[in-house]
Amino acid sequence: MPHSHFTDLAHQFIDGEWKPGSGSWDIIDFNPYTGEKLASITVATAGEVDLAYRAAERAQTAWAETNPYARRLVLERALRIVEDREEEIAETIVAELGGTRLKAAFELHLAKEFLRESVHLALRPEGRILPSPVDGKENRVYRLPVGVVGVISPFNFPFLLSLKSVAPALALGNAVVLKPHQNTPVCGGTLVAKIMEEAGLPAGLLNVVVTDIAEIGDALLTHPVPKVISFTGSDKVGRHVATVCAQNFKHAVLELGGNSALIVLDDADLDYAVDAAVFSRFVHQGQVCMAANRILVDRRVEAEFTEKFVAKVRTLRVGDPADPATHIGPLINSQQAESVDGAVEQTLAAGATALLRGTVDGNLVSPSVLTGVPADAAVLSQEIFGPVALILPFDGEDDAVRIANDTPYGLSGAVHTADVERGVRVAKRVHTGMIHINDGTVHDEPIVPFGGEKHSGIGRLNGDAMVEAFTTQKWISIQHGRSRFPF
Repeated sequence: MPHSHFTDLAHQFIDGEWKPGSGSWDIIDFNPYTGEKLASITVATAGEVDLAYRAAERAQTAWAETNPYARRLVLERALRIVEDREEEIAETIVAELGGTRLKAAFELHLAKEFLRESVHLALRPEGRILPSPVDGKENRVYRLPVGVVGVISPFNFPFLLSLKSVAPALALGNAVVLKPHQNTPVCGGTLVAKIMEEAGLPAGLLNVVVTDIAEIGDALLTHPVPKVISFTGSDKVGRHVATVCAQNFKHAVLELGGNSALIVLDDADLDYAVDAAVFSRFVHQGQVCMAANRILVDRRVEAEFTEKFVAKVRTLRVGDPADPATHIGPLINSQQAESVDGAVEQTLAAGATALLRGTVDGNLVSPSVLTGVPADAAVLSQEIFGPVALILPFDGEDDAVRIANDTPYGLSGAVHTADVERGVRVAKRVHTGMIHINDGTVHDEPIVPFGGEKHSGIGRLNGDAMVEAFTTQKWISIQHGRSRFPF
């Protein structure tokens, strides 16, 4: 990927103009595999956040009144641009976030699916006429855009997860201010803006501010203009976002971390369950909120499953994400690599056994597989954003459900069994927003509600849930004839 590509996109995008931020320091965009500098972006200030929100507020009124069929055309053009530049975008994903070629293809496939769904979302809102106990009264309920939406996206699937909120919000008649993660300002921010600009989105409707809380504090959340904040990231930051939004009477849609369990019952197809578990744990180096953090295996098949699992993990290639043969590329930064390695070391010190012990080479972390993890080990209740698998035995369904639910999170999960209805019975008892029978834990589809329970978030995205998230209802009544008032 030529440096000029990143340099061209290393700006703020406010009110249709590409310009440098006016902050006093720069965010440096690094390639996490090679360590080379891709771009330098001067941060946006709180004043520029204000400019972005005010531009969005001005532009949104006319956009909301634009025929939804016309709004739809912009999203159709955006989809065509992504299709035409798929290879270029894939290279950007590989370079900026260390995604493997397989991961880049997976992210792009989903991004296109969500853009296709956004085309349809423009026409989804429907009004209603409701009966009244008052004679001659007509009750109309309109479904209207909320106005301006603030979107904060993460570093792991930045292109997809920015588009996932931005495109539906625009389709439904809103304007957006997007803040990408500091580690992925191009994939998660300015690349999205460039695509929408070329697709003919009017100026001001999508603004991108590349900045950091150290510069702007909570300005993105407390600003009076946005009515909804869509945040994807850690539960720690999500808790702060929810608190600030509540204090300012804003609606927060929170897609947060996970600690998902993949449950292997005693009648499962073990070879297939191994394949599902290896993918679910190690895709994108384990930096996936839906990843199978914990692999729960019935004690009757534990030895066989574990042997097959470790053998398969040994075949995974760790290295250059640009090489199509690589399965595991770098973690996003050195802090993440050190944190993951520290979690393994802490778990081993607590008494666990390493069937595989990963090594750290720069930001490359090779897989670890741990067993014999003590029930009180810290690692069991936290999200591991790295290539570490925990194999936990259980005795029967009730024990599996107990262990699966023993976490503050509740995002995804999976159950493997020869009896589908048995799998469904177990799945219903696991406290998650999403769970999959005889499959992996990492799934996202455009029309199926996506979101978690407990610390994994508030609200849902996708399909009709997008309409719920990014529109509001307004009651307008009409009195035909005259009302009678008591005085």
